[in-house]
Amino acid sequence: MKILLDENIDVRFKSLFPTDIHEVYTVRDCQWNGIKNGALLKLLKNHSFDCWIVVDKNVPYQQNITELSCLLIVLDVHRNTLKHISPLLPRILSAIQNPSPEKLIVISE
Repeated sequence: MKILLDENIDVRFKSLFPTDIHEVYTVRDCQWNGIKNGALLKLLKNHSFDCWIVVDKNVPYQQNITELSCLLIVLDVHRNTLKHISPLLPRILSAIQNPSPEKLIVISE
């Protein structure tokens, strides 16, 4: 599975994913820093990403989710730090390994 971590997610989070199953990229890896979400949605599709993980809870309201070409996972955390998002990894992995017709999954602390 090809996963993109949004630019507001600590880049160290990438190293916690099992590399034998997932290709995980950060916005920084792709040199897409500063690109607005609408344009980023097109890039996700053009580069065949399967999943986009964000901490911006407004993305589902600001973008047309029905046109998503991939799964959107929103991490609903009190603070956007590695300490707060790391415990969510098992639930993230479960969500991406168990396909659902839903294009949006919110995972809360």
